[in-house]
Amino acid sequence: MADADNSGRQEPGSGPAAGGRPRRPRESGGGILMGRPFGVPVYVAPSWFVVAALITWVFGGQLERVLPELGGARYLVSLFFAVAFYASVLVHELAHTVAALRFRLPVRRIQLQFFGGVSEIEKETETPGREFVLAFVGPLLSLVLSGLFYLALFAVEPGTVPAVLLAGLMVSNLIVAAFNLLPGLPLDGGRMLRAVIWKLSGRPMAGTVAAAWTGRALAIAVLVGMPLLSYAGGYTGEGFGSSDSLIDALLAAILAAIIWTGAGNSLRMARLRERLPELSARALTRRAVPVASDTPLSEALRRANEAGARALVVVDGQGDPVAIVRESAIAGVPGHRRPWVAVSTLAQDITEGMRVWAGLAGEELLDHLRAAPATEYLVVEENDEVYGVLSAGDVERAFVAAMAKPTPS
Repeated sequence: MADADNSGRQEPGSGPAAGGRPRRPRESGGGILMGRPFGVPVYVAPSWFVVAALITWVFGGQLERVLPELGGARYLVSLFFAVAFYASVLVHELAHTVAALRFRLPVRRIQLQFFGGVSEIEKETETPGREFVLAFVGPLLSLVLSGLFYLALFAVEPGTVPAVLLAGLMVSNLIVAAFNLLPGLPLDGGRMLRAVIWKLSGRPMAGTVAAAWTGRALAIAVLVGMPLLSYAGGYTGEGFGSSDSLIDALLAAILAAIIWTGAGNSLRMARLRERLPELSARALTRRAVPVASDTPLSEALRRANEAGARALVVVDGQGDPVAIVRESAIAGVPGHRRPWVAVSTLAQDITEGMRVWAGLAGEELLDHLRAAPATEYLVVEENDEVYGVLSAGDVERAFVAAMAKPTPS
């Protein structure tokens, strides 16, 4: 019902944006902002209100049997239970968040939503041990909460509203912990299984494939097993056509779809992350020729063609790069005007963010480009020697090609 998500990154914002440069998705789609514990925004998705209403209705029906004297007030008590339950889910997610921050992994946000919550962790853990810990702390906190609610039961009178609420929270947190420990992605137990297989095989992708397929098997088991268990545990002679059985089947189908989709996304994102190192600044950089600011565009292009270069860098009198001639600006100058147009009029001054180290690759490269959006970047070696020019369009095309490659099914 609640899980930490660090699979993501096309979801995590490493995808290409319009204009040919990777960017982050907007945060505005997260729902209602409730606060920023540990500096991480917590959102409540609109789907939460649907679940809160459902919990209020179901728990209210149970209260009518246990505490009939409450009357209509039972729905206020049920609403309080729904909010308290999701507060427990938030504690579960905060456990993931604190562990991620402890491992210096950035967390974009926490979102409370249909069937639980998610902590959006932007990077993969570096070791299987950290992956295991990061996944396990959530269910562990849910177990601790369940134990605390159990101990609190001894301090209240049986058969009262506080006793019923504490018992409900004890059982619900126990269910959250047990469900999340199931060994299939995208659940925490699936990430723990991934960590174990990663440790044994030495290959994180092997762990992801095994845990994702286990997650798909789990989705099928939920789809078929939940209605059967519900029917067997509460048989009234009404059969599978009753309203309760139909609701159980609908909830099972929704939950199974969430698990199946999450497992598939984990596979796709893991494959993408495995290919991200292919996005290397050195490999994607275009060779560039230096030209003075007053050089006619036609002459600059002639020199580039002779050198087999595809980019132009404007240099000052000492030969230091000061600007990059924009490819789009070159394309906009008709051939007959190029002898009369100086390259300086088509160049963009080089800012600090536009200087990219040639050794950057994968997520580090994408993070740098996100932080300093531009159409071209000057690629330099560690000694500040110019290596060439990196086009954001080339990075976008390489990213799309990586996404288009077939993934494990």
